[in-house]
Amino acid sequence: MTDCIETMIAKARQAQQAIEHYSQEQVDELTRAVGKLVFDRAEELAIDTWEETGMGNVPDKTLKNQGKARNVWNYLKGKPSVGIIEPMDEEGMVTIAKPVGVVGAVTPTTSPVMTIMCNAMFAFKGANALIVAPHPRAKHTTAKTVDLINAELAKLGAPENLLQCIREPSIPLTNQLMASVDVLVATGGPAMVSAAYSSGRPSFGVGAGNVQTFIDTGVDYMDAAAKIITGRAFDNGIICSGDQSVIAPRKDITKVIEAFTERGAFYVDDQASVDKFRAVLFENGYTAPAVVGQSVQPLAEAAGVEVPKEARVILLKSNGDADDPLRSEKMCPVLALFEYDNLDEAIEIARANLEVRGKGHTCAIHSNNQAHVEKIGLALPVSRVAVNEPGSLSVGGSLKNGFVPTGTLGCGSWGNNSISENFSYKHMINTQRIGFTQPDKYVPSDEEIWAK
Repeated sequence: MTDCIETMIAKARQAQQAIEHYSQEQVDELTRAVGKLVFDRAEELAIDTWEETGMGNVPDKTLKNQGKARNVWNYLKGKPSVGIIEPMDEEGMVTIAKPVGVVGAVTPTTSPVMTIMCNAMFAFKGANALIVAPHPRAKHTTAKTVDLINAELAKLGAPENLLQCIREPSIPLTNQLMASVDVLVATGGPAMVSAAYSSGRPSFGVGAGNVQTFIDTGVDYMDAAAKIITGRAFDNGIICSGDQSVIAPRKDITKVIEAFTERGAFYVDDQASVDKFRAVLFENGYTAPAVVGQSVQPLAEAAGVEVPKEARVILLKSNGDADDPLRSEKMCPVLALFEYDNLDEAIEIARANLEVRGKGHTCAIHSNNQAHVEKIGLALPVSRVAVNEPGSLSVGGSLKNGFVPTGTLGCGSWGNNSISENFSYKHMINTQRIGFTQPDKYVPSDEEIWAK
């Protein structure tokens, strides 16, 4: 079967028009079906993903599929998204939600199932159709996921072609899709996001992650180390919001290192050995493709450094140089260690690292000091701050925090993105506002308006 974008768009428009006036109950039924399918078949789809991409690991991918499905539906259910979503308020305004139409989604090889699920749930919540352009290395998993979802949608009487995907992805087909849809969401590398913003269509993209993690004085170092390691090791480090650099107090550095090694980190401070890791981890300033999503042992073998089999992450001491590649994103279970004497110095280390890559994304803070948390938040150009939790397991939304559950994290103008919030269904609806004049509303005088 040959993919034809024009035909896919025409079919998608026909399907979208068929659900354009669905009730809230009907769109919610479609939305729930997507999440429940991924939740129920999380392990099967995790196995498919791992076998096709060779990245990450099955247990964590299973948890990711289940957790994100659970969290997204829990967030979406009960929220109005079609028709009148806000009755007349005290200002005499009525708000109506309307579909954006046909949505295009460019999905990554690192998390194809979860990204498709989130995009489909958000699109259907707003009564839209969705066409997916998968990464070539995840095309079979993508096609299977789409087919499974469509089988569930058919049971609900949904029109055909409400969800489609390019079966044989290529750059020309993806570019054509991006230029043809009504709204585009791109989850992938910088080049793909840049192409999305150049498509001429309203677009939502994401920036690179490079999460700077602060360990404040006076915290339980064992607890902080356990959380950081858990987040960094999750799915072999391919989550964009995963902790990347540990910035720890110099006066307690021995205790911090002991906590990390106790919790499963293999610490390397000898710069000759660290250089061996630098050589295999990076290629042209970015994570080398061969190490993305690989576990600790293959990384150690490639570097020629012996690492205990039980090690969960590798903790490398940075040399502190401005051009140390360890300052950048590492899409594998590797952390860089930096030391500071005071909080201002810690902030400057993080700022310098973010200038290399990752502005606008996320930072994490392990602290019991509210003033320190706020100072770091005010100082850094990031869109979200995780407090006493690993970045990879928190800022994408959980049942225990207020971050909107999503698979797409906007990075604002810092990261050349159109939004600095978590992408959701709200970005896949148009809002119409009806305004009623209020004859009895008090009108202040000029003196009152300009009074100090």
